[in-house]
Amino acid sequence: MANTDVCLDSIVKHFESLPDPRHQRNRRHLLIDVITLAVCGVIVGCSGPSAIERWAKAKKDWLKELLALPNGIPSRDCIRRVLSALKPEAFQTCFQSWMMSLVSEDNKMRPTIAIDGKTMRRSHDRSHGLGPLHLVSAWASEHGLALGQVATEEKSNEITAIPELIDRIDVRGSIVTIDAMGCQKAIARKIVDAKGDYVLAVKDNQPKLHEAIKELFSNERQEDLLKIPHRQHHTSEKGHGRSDERCYVLAKIPRNAHWKDAWPGATAVGMAVRVTQKSDGTTSRDVRYFITSCYLSGKRFAQAVRGHWGIENSLHWVLDVTFDEDQSRTRNRRMADNLSWLRRFAISLLKHHPSKHSIKGKSQIAGWSNEFLMQVLTAQGV
Repeated sequence: MANTDVCLDSIVKHFESLPDPRHQRNRRHLLIDVITLAVCGVIVGCSGPSAIERWAKAKKDWLKELLALPNGIPSRDCIRRVLSALKPEAFQTCFQSWMMSLVSEDNKMRPTIAIDGKTMRRSHDRSHGLGPLHLVSAWASEHGLALGQVATEEKSNEITAIPELIDRIDVRGSIVTIDAMGCQKAIARKIVDAKGDYVLAVKDNQPKLHEAIKELFSNERQEDLLKIPHRQHHTSEKGHGRSDERCYVLAKIPRNAHWKDAWPGATAVGMAVRVTQKSDGTTSRDVRYFITSCYLSGKRFAQAVRGHWGIENSLHWVLDVTFDEDQSRTRNRRMADNLSWLRRFAISLLKHHPSKHSIKGKSQIAGWSNEFLMQVLTAQGV
């Protein structure tokens, strides 16, 4: 196959700094070979080491053109040992330059980074007293890229996992969006110190802040609101048997707001209202509140708010529907972390292939066509 050396070189350069966790006497297979097989295997839908080995054996002749494979195809036990030994933080770091190469120069706008958690529901290990593994991920909404993740044992640990995740990724110049669980002063400080901005959802877990913002946007305070610098944006959508009217308002925090200084970098507060009318004539109204360190345009504020849910629709939903992540029974925590990262990376690569097929369709074609898989790996046509 043509240009396999070029393809291998483009992969190897991203992993040159990754330390091999194995003892020297146990290195029958090159680390880069094992990692490349794992990346390719997950792209084509393999759920774990056994499936990766089966796929690799079926593609043995082609893989010998692509990789060194001095001792043939690594066994499932070899793949399992490597994925169980690699430190997730170091493993993820090696993918960052690869992912940024997927962003074209004319698309390097100020990104929105959505941070949210997802539980792998069947990853519990009752024999060791462990519940399902919870993963907190960072997703660049406009670019469709997974930037990093941190594994925790409980959903409630998101508050401590988010600062660790922010340390792992580069948020400079970005707008970081987090749901209400991450609306914490320490997290706001972490983002500001890292030269980023934030848009944090505010709910009853911050009762005083929630009540203050709610009062500012109340009907009784409309005259006062008009005196404050503020921006608005409206959208209207129809489809799926309903119509949605959305209104976004972002207002600068009044100077006399006694709570402003408690929130690092806080500049503005926002409200998003959605009024939904269904085909049966019923109407529902949903109101959400936000605090932010940047005074955005009304349209950009709306994009940040709605873009946050891209992590649910474009990442979490795809992980469960296409890669069946919720059904994963991987017990080893480090291997589960590394495999889940490979799934997120695979989604990023597949999203950036220019064909019009769904993510699942692209994954299937990559399993059938060596040429298509090579295109996905090298981001051809992006």
